[in-house]
Amino acid sequence: MQSRSRKTATRVIAVLAALVWTPFSALAVTERQVITHYTDMAHAIYEDALISARSLQASIDALTKNPSDKTLENAKLAWKAARVPYQQSEVFRFGNANVDAWEGQLNAWPLDEGLIDYVDSGSYAAELGNVGATANIIANTSLQLGSETLDISKLTPQLLASLNELGGSEANVATGYHAIEFLLWGQDLNGTGPGAGQRPYTDYASGAACSNGNCQRRAAYINAAARLLVADLEDMVQQWAPAEKGNYRETLLRLPAEEALTRMLFGMGSLSLGELAGERLKVALEANSPEDEHDCFSDNTHNSHFYNGLGIRNIYLGQYRRIDGRQLQGPSLAQLLAAKDAKLDRSLHASMDATQAKLQALVDSAEHRSKPVKFDQLIAEGNTKGAVMINETIDALVAQTIYLERAAGVLGIENLNPDNADHDF
Repeated sequence: MQSRSRKTATRVIAVLAALVWTPFSALAVTERQVITHYTDMAHAIYEDALISARSLQASIDALTKNPSDKTLENAKLAWKAARVPYQQSEVFRFGNANVDAWEGQLNAWPLDEGLIDYVDSGSYAAELGNVGATANIIANTSLQLGSETLDISKLTPQLLASLNELGGSEANVATGYHAIEFLLWGQDLNGTGPGAGQRPYTDYASGAACSNGNCQRRAAYINAAARLLVADLEDMVQQWAPAEKGNYRETLLRLPAEEALTRMLFGMGSLSLGELAGERLKVALEANSPEDEHDCFSDNTHNSHFYNGLGIRNIYLGQYRRIDGRQLQGPSLAQLLAAKDAKLDRSLHASMDATQAKLQALVDSAEHRSKPVKFDQLIAEGNTKGAVMINETIDALVAQTIYLERAAGVLGIENLNPDNADHDF
């Protein structure tokens, strides 16, 4: 039987292989057709994110009702599966203000985990000046914030949402994928060495079997966070649903074509440059800091980066493979560009292939059968080979973004200026 790590690597390779460029049609497409298909893709991807979040919610419910090694492992696998469509959705974030405003409640990171639960005091490094860094919501029923005492006795989705950015600190993240990740894996105490978090299933056990105290509140917390995750994704699915009146999809489709195309390309370029190349790769490498890796508790960062890159490629090619295996394909930016500059289309497509190959190398390293080296090990001080791999990935993303800017110019969009998150590339 294949190991889980080998299955993961095979799955990722299969996804990329299935998405080898296949033009939707030799016929010309219109800008309006491309924009409409973009909204169809957004709806499908968020719908898949919702379906997988509901599966995660069910697995968390099973864990908290019947804690065991198996139910904990099932919840972890469901969390990883839920990341696959969600990370492909992030391409919609930067060009669409409603998505960007909504995203923080689902995917904010890094987080000061002492806000949520117990931590190892010897290794815990919180953000300086964070008043919530050791609040430990799970262990307490009230929270003192200056002269105000907050009642946190009942752990509801609404309460958890209200605690995000407590005291003005962005490190206070109480909800979303990464809060749930921490509650499933616990702290990763291995630094830049091998190994992920090792939270025991007994952290959800009852009575004398409960480890580390407050097991029932921990169960209440993770279930509330899962309910909120599902509710948030339900809202976003509605924002892109074809049958809904007055939603964001309708607003986008009413925009002048140039403005809608600008939002598409700006989102692609900003995820490629400022977010993925900058915040998610460059920052972690330069700081040699596992605290700055995206999925730092589970060591799933390589997959999250891969699917971010795939999300950009999806939009350019107008294709997305759904979690049930169906292929969604339609009028694409690639077709628009090819009609105006076939050579640039080929160059951009080749650049995206090169980027995915570099991201695949991070996956292959992390999922190697005998000697896996995960992202937090690649960024370790003195890991020259790891630094080369990550810098090559950054360079590929920067090159890809330059081609996206050129493509925007050919399509009539001057000065796209994708967000670089104040990084110097």
